[in-house]
Amino acid sequence: MVILGYFYTSLFFLLTLQQWSNALPIFETKTHFTEMTSCELCNFLLPIAKDLIAVDESSWIEKIGVTICEYLHLAGDAVCVGMINEYNHVLIEILRYSPLSTKEICGLAFGCIRQADIPALKWNVTIPPPSKQIISSSYLSNVHLPTKQTLTVLHLADLHIDEHYQPGSNANCGRPLCCRDGIPKVGEIGAGFWGDYRTCDLPQWTAKNILKYIVQNEEQIDFVYFTGDIAPHDVWQQTQDKDLEEISYTTRLLKETFPNKKIYPCVGNHESAPPDLFSTYNMSWLYPILANQWISQFGLSEQTRDTILKGGYYTTKVTSNIRLISLNMNYCSENNYWLFINSTDPLGQLQWLIQWLQYAEQHQEKVHIIGHHPPRMCMVSFSWAYYSIINRYQNTITGQFFAHTHNDEFMLFYDEKDFQKPISVAYISPSFTTYPNLNPGYRVYTIDAENTTFVLDHRTVILNLTATNLYNTTTFINEYSAKSAYAMKDLSPQEWNQLILRLENDIDGETMGLVYQFFMKSSVAGNTCDRTCRMKLINCNLKTARAQDTTFCSEFL
Repeated sequence: MVILGYFYTSLFFLLTLQQWSNALPIFETKTHFTEMTSCELCNFLLPIAKDLIAVDESSWIEKIGVTICEYLHLAGDAVCVGMINEYNHVLIEILRYSPLSTKEICGLAFGCIRQADIPALKWNVTIPPPSKQIISSSYLSNVHLPTKQTLTVLHLADLHIDEHYQPGSNANCGRPLCCRDGIPKVGEIGAGFWGDYRTCDLPQWTAKNILKYIVQNEEQIDFVYFTGDIAPHDVWQQTQDKDLEEISYTTRLLKETFPNKKIYPCVGNHESAPPDLFSTYNMSWLYPILANQWISQFGLSEQTRDTILKGGYYTTKVTSNIRLISLNMNYCSENNYWLFINSTDPLGQLQWLIQWLQYAEQHQEKVHIIGHHPPRMCMVSFSWAYYSIINRYQNTITGQFFAHTHNDEFMLFYDEKDFQKPISVAYISPSFTTYPNLNPGYRVYTIDAENTTFVLDHRTVILNLTATNLYNTTTFINEYSAKSAYAMKDLSPQEWNQLILRLENDIDGETMGLVYQFFMKSSVAGNTCDRTCRMKLINCNLKTARAQDTTFCSEFL
């Protein structure tokens, strides 16, 4: 049994360590923690693990797993104990009830099998056909009409405020989150007072200073989109009580900062404990709290409560002719291991989305969609179904706003039959946190409230962390306006596509350099981007909105 326990805990720690790697922001396509050898090891160990679970011999394995983890120095002691303790019961349940085969579970967990090759992961949604009136309408029929009224929308994303941040502490500690304790190594500088470019989140005082700056300098804000991620990246220390405390703190902070503004939130992957794991069976510890706080503090309508309680998603009107749909994209993420049991349109969220888009179309409403994970980072069936939904309702959906990557980027949706024809654009907002190698930032959108055809412009503001730490005073920079920086006529999908064509024709040029600079939020700690890197950014990020889509990104997958 000791040998079996060793096998199981090796597999177990591979899976939990995979979750550690999932906590890191993702650049372009997903880079997995382990290579093919991990899949081979998983395929060998998984049947043994299932046998242990079947005979109810898993209770002692956690302790052995911690011992092995510490002995092999796979992570620090605290991370070994924390990660295994957090994920143990979930992984046992998943291995007990998942209908996937050994090869399929290992392939999905470690990315060594294409999801399209796993039959149990294939599913579709039912999309009503467009009416003749919708077919004959033109997306650009009124985009050049003069704007009579505009709205200013603040987009906050990935706050990750760390109340335990300690200036001068070890910022290179080897854990998923540093700048909390310890003495810097010889020759290294300790954590900066205002924040740090290494694997550290944002101090409370820095977060409050940025919010104060927004209030003082963004006087025209009409409402706020907050696309999730509250807890810091101490993923080995997450508990439900700790998460709820952090959610309550951030909710109060935003309410106090914007007392007279509506705040429209969505659920980030760090709002769950353990992170990423959102059950389709019972989230009663989280969703009632979110519903109460979002309605009482952020000003959501009482009518949103039922679907928030069901799955953390909702719809509401933000103006007389703009409907907001807030999706819980954690139910599309391959890092949500609960979906290994059943990934088919979890909680019926996509079919619900279709119903509301159909309603909006029939009632001549325009729709904004907010969510945490960009659809490119979803499981394949969800991602491709979402793409089809955007195609079908392209005349109704006038804004998509996501987060999670921590970078500043966008991605285009193309006609499913003609990939030369752009039909929609999704914006991925820069993160509030520095984690890692980034300046803190926020985004402001100008929306045409009269014609509501698309975003008119967006502007990004960053905190220059280098200058702020050097001079001990917050130094903000209006980093760029999209229309001005990229010499665009407007922010229609067609203009974004023209920008991409310009980038492809001058891959080493100044504009492409700006795209990467802004992608990294002008951080001096960001790595340089060579020609291959630039091509990958264009093809796998800007032009690809579907998971494992080889239309543009094949040579990089």
